[in-house]
Amino acid sequence: MRGALALLAIGVLTGCGAPPELRDASSAPTGAGAPTTPGPTGTPSTAPATPPVDTPTATPDAGLVATACRNGPTGQRVVQLVRGRGGVLPDNVRVRVRTGPLCAADWQYTVLEVTGHEELQVVTRGRAAAPKLVTAGTDVCTIEVRATGPVGIQTLACDAGPVVGPGA
Repeated sequence: MRGALALLAIGVLTGCGAPPELRDASSAPTGAGAPTTPGPTGTPSTAPATPPVDTPTATPDAGLVATACRNGPTGQRVVQLVRGRGGVLPDNVRVRVRTGPLCAADWQYTVLEVTGHEELQVVTRGRAAAPKLVTAGTDVCTIEVRATGPVGIQTLACDAGPVVGPGA
């Protein structure tokens, strides 16, 4: 029984043979021919569309990357903020702006060198004349910064650590 079943399977599989296009070698394409392109059948009824002249160009979101502030607070203004109402630094400590302020959207990131202490990272937001202190310290990756800060500030505060750059 097994033998008959095996012969039947072999017969079915080999009985078909090669497909007709493979049996006759003279009908197989040689690859030497070039495709033909049909010619135009008439003239188009309408002119091709041209893009409008006033196409707006894509501008990157101001919050994606933090760059040197053009219209943000100065480094001195940030120092005044952390010494004043922020109460983060006492008046008798020497402070120098090491990095920033760097701006992304309406947020700013600044790194301060504090004599006798670790570097102080400062995150502020708002207008240049009246920035508001968001957070200051050695780790400024707070929930507020992560949840509502622009990506450029999040990257500096949470991912990259302090960045060496020109002071303001």
